[in-house]
Amino acid sequence: MKYIDEFRDGAVAQTLAGKIARLAQPQRNYSFMEFCGGHTHAISRYGLSDLLPANVRLVHGPGCPVCVLPIGRIDMAIKLALQQYVILCSYGDTLRVPASNSLSLLKAKARGGDIRMVYSTLDALQIARDNPQREVVFFAIGFETTTPPTALAILQAAQEQLTNFSVLCCHVLTPAAITQILESPEVRQWGTVPIDGFIGPAHVSTVIGSRPYEFFAEEYRKPVVIAGFEPLDVMQAILMLIAQVNDGRAEVENEFARAVCRDGNRKAQDRVAEVFELRHEFEWRGLSMVPYSALKIREKYGAFDA
Repeated sequence: MKYIDEFRDGAVAQTLAGKIARLAQPQRNYSFMEFCGGHTHAISRYGLSDLLPANVRLVHGPGCPVCVLPIGRIDMAIKLALQQYVILCSYGDTLRVPASNSLSLLKAKARGGDIRMVYSTLDALQIARDNPQREVVFFAIGFETTTPPTALAILQAAQEQLTNFSVLCCHVLTPAAITQILESPEVRQWGTVPIDGFIGPAHVSTVIGSRPYEFFAEEYRKPVVIAGFEPLDVMQAILMLIAQVNDGRAEVENEFARAVCRDGNRKAQDRVAEVFELRHEFEWRGLSMVPYSALKIREKYGAFDA
């Protein structure tokens, strides 16, 4: 735990809070959106909002991949389990998400659906190997972080010719959602939701790098600071964003340099590009239909598309 403790030091947090208070100009207001639920969790758990001046406001963004998953996709997974009698494999955080008719995956499991929580795509593949007479469907959700493991599972299934394994693909893309937010009337036209900059995603950025956010800095003049999910990461990112706003700058800065580089993980990106292609549109919970914001399985691997 010693590698985590250094990013949760209360005395350092107070020091950063003092720097933020001195840097924040009293005559102006600052509004920063944290995109990821991991940041929102850190802000809430460690009471970071209480450490900020009154004129520094945090706007909570879309959240985690489970938060943005529309009800219709949960309904599809439930139907596969209850009507098609597949073995449905899912990450644990989707099990309690509300669906139609007061159902959830957990309640569908109680009704007899063979729904199994897995910790990785490798678990789902192993279940398919162990149950050759049953169709096994992996309920694939997540931003760019969890997409490479799904791609690898499909590639492995193709190599092994696992004909009873398929994927219900619900992978979504971060940059498209940021564009949707910046183009929304509340932000661009009416200004009822002011956004002066973004606390950029942490784990997503380990895969895609910092390069995709440069568009938002250049075209929308919104600074982005990629930050880790620990409380001191968030505080440092806020300090960096305030400095950019004060200077009139709009740049992409990388607070999470211990894990993120500009180009990201090229090997992971290549695997994703091999297996997936863009959807024309995809529904997000809370954002409605967002164009080119999600992935679908390429025709080459269509046999593994649930």
